[in-house]
Formats: sequence, C-alpha cells, structure tokens
Amino acid sequence: MGSRCLRTLVCGLFFVILANCSKPPRSDRLVLINGPEPESLDPHVITGQPEGRICKAVFEGLTTEDKEGRIVPGIAQEWTTSPDGRIYRFTLRPSSWSDGSPLTAQDFAASWRRALDPQMAAKYADLFYFIENAEAYNRGRLRDFSQVGVHAIDSRTLEVRLIGPTPFFPSLCAQPIFCPVPLAAIQKQGENWIKPGNLIGNGPYLLESWMINDRIILRKNPRYWRADTVRIPWIEALAVTRASAAFNLFASGNADLVLDKGLIPTFFLSELRNQPYFHSAPFLATYFYRINVTAPPLNDPRVRQALSLAIDRARLIRTITRGGELPAHSLTPPGIPGYTPPDGLAFDPARAQALLAQAGFPGGRGFPPFTLLYNSSEQNEQVATEIQALWQRILGISVSLRNQEWKVYLNSVQSLSYEVARSSWVGDYEDPFTFLGCFLRNSGNNNTGWSSDRYEKLLAEATVTLAPEERFALLHKAEAILVKEELPILPIYFYSGIMLYDGSRLGGIAANLLDEHPFREFYFRHPPKPGRPVP
Repeated sequence: MGSRCLRTLVCGLFFVILANCSKPPRSDRLVLINGPEPESLDPHVITGQPEGRICKAVFEGLTTEDKEGRIVPGIAQEWTTSPDGRIYRFTLRPSSWSDGSPLTAQDFAASWRRALDPQMAAKYADLFYFIENAEAYNRGRLRDFSQVGVHAIDSRTLEVRLIGPTPFFPSLCAQPIFCPVPLAAIQKQGENWIKPGNLIGNGPYLLESWMINDRIILRKNPRYWRADTVRIPWIEALAVTRASAAFNLFASGNADLVLDKGLIPTFFLSELRNQPYFHSAPFLATYFYRINVTAPPLNDPRVRQALSLAIDRARLIRTITRGGELPAHSLTPPGIPGYTPPDGLAFDPARAQALLAQAGFPGGRGFPPFTLLYNSSEQNEQVATEIQALWQRILGISVSLRNQEWKVYLNSVQSLSYEVARSSWVGDYEDPFTFLGCFLRNSGNNNTGWSSDRYEKLLAEATVTLAPEERFALLHKAEAILVKEELPILPIYFYSGIMLYDGSRLGGIAANLLDEHPFREFYFRHPPKPGRPVP
C-alpha cells in the first residue's frame, strides 16, 4: 500500500512538471542532453556516440547524413564509381577550414594517413580496411602510404581504390574517422589542438567552450560551406549520466531535447508514451555483454553458452527497460533490407545448467566468482542486477557488480581489464558488416580477445562477393558462429530509440535506423528572440 501511494504521488508530481514543458525557447540556443562526458573530440580517436555527435557538428567528411539518416553529399559535391564497384572518385566542392584556409583533397588523404598510422592506434581504423593496402599500412606491414589506395589527383579530386565492391563505402565516408583534421594545427598544438580557441574544424559548428563534466557550447561556423542553412546559432550539449537528472532538466524547461533512451527514467515510460513530447522508433542498435575469453573458465564456449541461456530477456524487457525493445538472440538487429539474422540462444535454464555441468561446474560448484562491469547509468545498473540474480539462481554462480565512469570504463574494456562487460553497438551503415566486422581478429572494437579462423574466412569472402544474396548468406554463417557457437558476446536486447522534445517548437528531427540527428538540421519552428548563452 505504501509503495503504491508513493507511486501515485510521484506520478502526480511528474504530470505537474510535464505540464510546464511547453514554455517558449529561452534564446537563440538549443540545450540538449548528450549523455556521458566525451572521451575526446578528436574524430580519429573517439569510439562513443556522445562524442560522435559533437565531432559530426564540428567536422564534416566527404559525405554526411541528413535528418532521415540518408547519405548525402558533404564536402564532396559528387562522386563516381567504376563498373566493378572498386574505384570511387570524389569531386570536392570549394570549402574552407574555420580559420579561412582552403580545404583540399590533399587534406583528406593526409588525414586518412594519420587515422591509419599504427601509432595512432585508432579503434575505428578497421573501417578503412576496405581500401587497398589500408590494413597492411595500419598493421605496420607496409610503410609506404603511396601504395594505399588513396590518392589526391588534384586539390579537388580524391580517388579511392577498394579491395572489392563495397556499396556502403559512401556511408563509411560519413563516419568521424573519415573526417579531415587540421594537421598543421595538430603539429603546432599537440594534444591541446582539440581545446576551445585551438580547434579548427570544417563543420557547421565551432567549439566555443568545453566545461568538463558539465557542458560543451557550440556556435555556428560562418565559414561552413552551407552556413545559410544552419538555423540555430548556439547549441549547448550537457554531460548527464543520471536518467533522473536528465528528465528533471527537460521537465523543468532547462533542456529542449533528450537524445538517449538510457537517460529517460523507465519508471515513467508508461506515462510518457501518452505525452506529445515522447518520440519512439526502432533503430539499428544492440545492447549486449562482452566476455573476456582470454582466461578460464570464460575461455570455454560451453560456459559462455550457459551464461546466455540463463538470461531471461523477455522478463528483463518487461520489468526493467519497458521501452518497446525486442529480445536479442543475434548481434545484428532486424531491419536491414535483404538480411535475416540467425536465431541465437533463447532462455533455457535446464540446458544452461547442463552445459555448465559439462564444463566441470555442476550447480556452479567450483566456479570462481567474477565481476560484471558497466558504465555508470541507472538502467545499466538495473539490467546488471537482474542478470546477476539470474546467474546466481539458475547457475549457482557468484557475480559482483562494478560501475565506472565513461572514460574509465572505455579504457577498461579496450585494455581487457574486465571479465564480463556491458556494451552496445549502433550501426554506422545499413549492412550487417557494421556489426560483424567489430569481431574480426584485428578490429579495434573487438575487445574480447576472441578470434575464429572460420569467422575471418567467411567475412573475407563476403568482402569480395558482389551478389547480395550470396554475400548475405556468408555473413549469416559468420554470425551464427558468433551468437550460437562461440559467444564472445551475449546479445540481450535490440534498442528502441526514444527521444523527448516538443515537436511543436523544435523541428529538423526524424526517426531513422541509424539514430543520426545532425545538429545542423535542427530549427525552432517559432524563431526565438536573439540572445547569447553565457559560456
């Protein structure tokens, strides 16, 4: 009775607050909740979505996405493809860096060379591996960059030679690691080049200020090649990790937009669904757990299969996430045209117990305790607590929980300083390879210590296969190895994208499978009065 009364009281307060969400814009700025503090603003270094949003506002590649998630020309005004699909030639439009110096094809070639430099250790460098000799250069087997298939023909023409037909290559060119960076400024400023006052970009916004663990303020770049289409002069991106804090900022009118479902209290989701500020749609993203397979007993596939079979995904979604997610038994979400992911391992406690016994741990006896790592978030904690209880109850395994702030967590995962870790992946383009390529042996995003020769061979064959049906069949076989046999990852659920914003005030946002929402597309439907935010 007491908890029911408390819920009624809280919900009543919720609706009172929500009723006050319609006050007009404060000024000519947009305030959005962006998630954790960015790890960096170097587009060749970043790995997370929060920093990716900022980098895509400050830099622009040969291509970019529109509000629908479609690939459109960026700095390249057009491009052609050879009949065999292996050669792309990009023609750059006249454009400049934010300091006024011209942006050239040579800038792109030199920037890509930096991203591939083995000393950079860029986690997304494998996205370049579709280019001739890019992997060899990145792995240190080739030192002459002129042999890599990237050539500036002249100041406005860039030619790229691929190892095989790659129809999604224009989508890759929109990723932050493909963006040009100001190499002269980097040489002069060193690691400080990304700081306010130093950072030179070529995107729709400039970095005005960066207050660590507080906010990043962006202002419109007057030298952006289509600056006349950027309608919001100032954007504040707040660093917030607690869902309650994020919702309070939105509900009190101190934030205009909440971009991440994880920053919306699940307790209120049933009430929120009926509000005009609630916007939900599926997108290509998967919530999963990584397993460090380099040490026993987690190096045994039977143990990993048992862990997966003991997760009641349907209950977890029903009682915790509550946002319309779907149980995930594969890594690749549904929705990619022409591709059907394999069916992985569904909830089966009896089989889970049998496999654990076969691995030498009947009833969990003798199984060493291990730690489940997650980045600080209310929902991540709730999911981890539920899975901890399932593994204890079904398998008799003792699991402790450990949370870390975003930057520390990323370092732990990348250095394999964990046993089981919460992870997620948002597709960069509409193709299964954007998910499956992460777990190639040399991928900077593998972070499990796992590899499989069969998996490598299937993905290599898919890379040079032109016929879509044959290519997808190869990828399907590879994914079955990942989610049915070996399980270096445990898929848990497919995200349902949720955002909070008042559509009667804020435009330029549309649901799309890639969850891309370019800042340059945003606009206030009713122009606010001019004003300058206080940095």
